[in-house]
Amino acid sequence: MSSDQALIRSTACAVVDKLNSGEVTPLDLLDVLERRIAEVDRQVNALPILCFDRARKQAQALMQKPKGHRGLLAGMPIPIKDLTNVEGVRTTQGSPIFRDTLAANSDIVVERLEDNGAVIYAKSNTPEFGAGANTFNEVFGATRNPWDTSRSASGSSGGAAVSLATGMAWLAHGTDMGGSLRNPASFCGVVGLRPSIGRVAHTPAFKIDRNLTVHGPMARNVEDLALLLDAMSGEHPADPLSLPVLPSSFLSTARSGKKPRRIAYSSDLGITPVDPQVAAITRKAAFQFAEAGAIVEEAHPDLNEAHECFHVLRAFDFAVSKVALLRKHRDQLKPEVIWNIEEGLKLSVEQIERAEAQRLAMTQRALEFFKTYDLLLSPATIVAPFPVENRYVAECAGKKFDNYVQWLGIVYAITLACCPALSLPCGFTTSGLPVGLQMVARPRGEAPLLAGAKVLEDILGLRGTIPIEPKSAP
Repeated sequence: MSSDQALIRSTACAVVDKLNSGEVTPLDLLDVLERRIAEVDRQVNALPILCFDRARKQAQALMQKPKGHRGLLAGMPIPIKDLTNVEGVRTTQGSPIFRDTLAANSDIVVERLEDNGAVIYAKSNTPEFGAGANTFNEVFGATRNPWDTSRSASGSSGGAAVSLATGMAWLAHGTDMGGSLRNPASFCGVVGLRPSIGRVAHTPAFKIDRNLTVHGPMARNVEDLALLLDAMSGEHPADPLSLPVLPSSFLSTARSGKKPRRIAYSSDLGITPVDPQVAAITRKAAFQFAEAGAIVEEAHPDLNEAHECFHVLRAFDFAVSKVALLRKHRDQLKPEVIWNIEEGLKLSVEQIERAEAQRLAMTQRALEFFKTYDLLLSPATIVAPFPVENRYVAECAGKKFDNYVQWLGIVYAITLACCPALSLPCGFTTSGLPVGLQMVARPRGEAPLLAGAKVLEDILGLRGTIPIEPKSAP
């Protein structure tokens, strides 16, 4: 195996150890990544914006500090989702409106990562404004699933997931409203975590308490994910919702071996159809927790209001954040974005009040549920990766959906309940496509979530199946 391949296949934790020991430098890693991107990205289109000159300057400045004083990540290169500002780098948001926009300042989450030793070398592809769980846009085109390049990588953090799966990143940043960290992780065979509200500070925009969307980590395994969450976490005065760092690191918690005692599994959370093969794969994986001595039962909290609630609150969020674009640039917005904004503009105060009450009730019921169960497990997506030319999933198991986001109910219900959740690779379909298991904990329960996920990851034995070379359709 070449030295490049050996590094590419290393875990992020191992690479950080090499950085801290001096075995490799941040500049070495950037060279490896630049060659790897040149080899594979034309097949998958995951990292359309590169900023290696900026990255090398940052790496050189970091290397002036003594080893051991370069932050948690010690010079680890990381791509940032192309919804989030990196100073001096294009931030298109996947929209022709912002095709040539250079960010004047970095988002708080980027500053935090850089303070902790991250080196930013690329922006990852995303659908326009992150709308929709299929990563395509009019600026850069579609991102393709490396397990079968005729298939979707999902989204909206699709470019991030694909960069991990193909060895173009060891760690990656993403965001999540209706599953945007969990869906692409499921489709691409990586791990993606939606943290609790406030766990990762970010720059507020449009609304000071806007909290459907959070920033979070993606990685190839649970330990690497925990490492990146440690580097992203912490309070910041500019983000009033942000939470302080916990006494114990998430990485140490993930490595603790602490096992959950009682687990609930639900194939559908009582609110959605699910592809039978996906349901079977995730159910089998969930019940393997019994090998760790856990009680596994079929149960879920009452989330029946999720579709109505999310439709209203998502539409309200789009109206607040995008109405000015609708007025000035309607002809440059994709139909789904226009629909979201217009749905928001039609809302009454009574509808918003009802949706907020529904969210509060679902969160309260989830808290009560987690008095009995340590974790809730379900499919992370209700289907396997679908053809990339399909804009979204229109039906599943014989049920047609009312709109282009309803197929995401199994993840956005968890968003509404304010719970942290991750997608863990748990198996493959008969055609060899990855399936993710959604693992959910009580609000602010990232520590037991990561510990439980590591226990199950060890049982399933799927760690190390990536990175892969992109594969064409059979």
